[in-house]
Amino acid sequence: MRSIKNNHNLVAALQGAAVVLTAVGLLFLTSMLQYSRMREMVTRSSYRRAQDNIDRVEQDFVRVVELVESAVRNNIWSARALVPVPDSLWSITRGVVLDNPIVYGSAIALVENYNPSKSGRLFAPYAYRDGDTIRSAQLGTEEYNYLEHEWFKGALEAGDAGYWSEPYYDEGGGNRLMITYSVPVRDHTGKLAAVITADVAMNWVSDRLASVDDYPGALKMLISQSGNIMATSPPYESMYRKSILDLSRDMDKASAFDAVNQDILAGKEGSRRVHIQGEDYYIFYDRMNKTGWSMSISIPEDEIFSEIRHLNRRMLGLELLGLMLLLVILLYTIFNQRKLLAVQEKKGRIESELHVASGIQESMLPKTFPPFPSRHDVDIYATLVSAKEVGGDLYDFFIRDERLYFCIGDVSGKGVPASLVMSVTRSLFRTVAGHEKSPVRIVANMNQNLVEMNINDMFVTFFCGVLDLASGHLRYCNAGHNAPVILSADASVVLPVVPNLPLGVMPSMSFTEQETDLACGSGIFLYTDGLNEAEDQSNNQFGTERMMHELDHSLSANQQIERLEGAVRSFVGTAPQSDDLTMLYIRYLNDSPMEKKERHLILHNDIQQIPQLADFVETVGQLAGLSSSLTLSLNLALEEAVTNVILYAYPEGSDGLVDIEAIIHKDHLKFIISDSGKAFDPTAAPEVDITLDVEDRPIGGLGIFLVRNIMDSVQYERVDGKNILTMSKNLQ
Repeated sequence: MRSIKNNHNLVAALQGAAVVLTAVGLLFLTSMLQYSRMREMVTRSSYRRAQDNIDRVEQDFVRVVELVESAVRNNIWSARALVPVPDSLWSITRGVVLDNPIVYGSAIALVENYNPSKSGRLFAPYAYRDGDTIRSAQLGTEEYNYLEHEWFKGALEAGDAGYWSEPYYDEGGGNRLMITYSVPVRDHTGKLAAVITADVAMNWVSDRLASVDDYPGALKMLISQSGNIMATSPPYESMYRKSILDLSRDMDKASAFDAVNQDILAGKEGSRRVHIQGEDYYIFYDRMNKTGWSMSISIPEDEIFSEIRHLNRRMLGLELLGLMLLLVILLYTIFNQRKLLAVQEKKGRIESELHVASGIQESMLPKTFPPFPSRHDVDIYATLVSAKEVGGDLYDFFIRDERLYFCIGDVSGKGVPASLVMSVTRSLFRTVAGHEKSPVRIVANMNQNLVEMNINDMFVTFFCGVLDLASGHLRYCNAGHNAPVILSADASVVLPVVPNLPLGVMPSMSFTEQETDLACGSGIFLYTDGLNEAEDQSNNQFGTERMMHELDHSLSANQQIERLEGAVRSFVGTAPQSDDLTMLYIRYLNDSPMEKKERHLILHNDIQQIPQLADFVETVGQLAGLSSSLTLSLNLALEEAVTNVILYAYPEGSDGLVDIEAIIHKDHLKFIISDSGKAFDPTAAPEVDITLDVEDRPIGGLGIFLVRNIMDSVQYERVDGKNILTMSKNLQ
């Protein structure tokens, strides 16, 4: 016996070890997949962020370029008129600088020997800023031969189109790093007379790059069309007047930058990952169409992924903690077989927690419409439009046992954490609703799981419904979500809901289940607050009233959603989307529903809740058109059966639920009582001989005797760990 016991313990230990190793492998694989997915999402987010910054810088540069070009071109006619009188050109250059704060300096450089008698071989009046003072200088000297400068020669070659120079240090002129816009000037005879210029100091460009809100360790560079580095932030004087090709050669990393340099010189946009001096960087780049310049942003990889690495470490800690708990449970099982059932229940809870902690994956929402092309009793369409950040909205639906299970939800917060919680919530809905048919049980089960894994104090507003496609009967439970709208031929009305608390706020929360009936052609419209709270440029909200105006029960599900999408786009205009927008529309189209109705009641195993049965049975009796005497008899039978469940199914002091379902057909009435307590068959009690005297009659059995005499059929079965007692009453 000891050998058998030892073998049993060895097998159990090996099985436990196998479970632990399998869990470790699965957790490791899941963590790797999650981390890889999060890296992709953060990389895309960083790319969009860099692209937005480049676009904003480009807009500023375009504004400056247009101002500078306008300043030069607005003075061409004045220069043309005054070039015969060179001394009068001083006022033009001074006016260009004075009237345009962005312009550092301006010159009008005459072509060689244009008017030698008055101005000599070289003459170029120049005005420039010196602090708050505008000073003047004559650049036409043998030491400063402007005829050889790029801004002069480039303007003559470009002609009337004008020319933007490469960055250069204007020694002897402005004495600083600058770029120059220049345009040739012809006199009244059409003869080429001069070149008029406007200078922009590069320190303005560096300041603008420094104002870009990006990662602390990011390096931002402005690059000319020929590949010269025009400005950097933070400023690096050693990089100025160098090309990106020189930079890569200096760093001895030509191969790492080859693809980046080729893209930048070709005017392409994109991103690359490079390794520089022992550290990895992501380089994002794009060309500015107006100027032809390119901008790059180099960000250390550690800064981009620091947040998700921290999150991954926290999740790994939880997973390891879960594995330790699992190991403890397995050891406890081996050495204490008498508590096997309790251990298995704890193991199930731990596995559920592990599933929540490690099962955060990409959401798989239904996207194929119509989803059930072979069915003609329901029409469904849904859409989810995310804002710029990763969103937390969700919806889902599926059909099981001729019932449509559907939900919609909105996770608090933004970004990656909300997306992960959204994925978990959707997975929980599919899992729980796969074996539960009561909306309140589904919601309560999901809430318990979310509370157990909620490490970021996040919650989910949630609406869950179960539609019987055969009868049109709808059961639903709301958890802090927007109330849906019922659309019918009569009117569009907001569905009455008990708000309840959202999911993930409090453990063991009691939720309320409600029900109603849908007529053929009517529908239910569900949405998140991204619809009614959509804002235009003036921060006005789309609102519930405008939403109700756009609802039309005669439209198909697809048409209705598209109509609302169009209305929101028209209202919002060019304003950025502030929140995720999710809509789900379900139309019930069964024109010959079965003549049956359903009602539900869920009680805790507390004898004090028995009085609620009277109102429930009375409602059922009214729906079935029963007499008051028959209703009273049914109430007696139901009270007796439910009391037995409360007294005998659950251990004393434990909390459990009793689910009472009433199904009303034209010719019969059925009550189904189910619970998850220990196996208990009330029909197994022996028949009571009521002809015996009381003192000769055995104790017990009168309750089931009463139920059998009132009902026409009483059946018990044990299915999936539940006691199910079915009582039927013929109505004809």
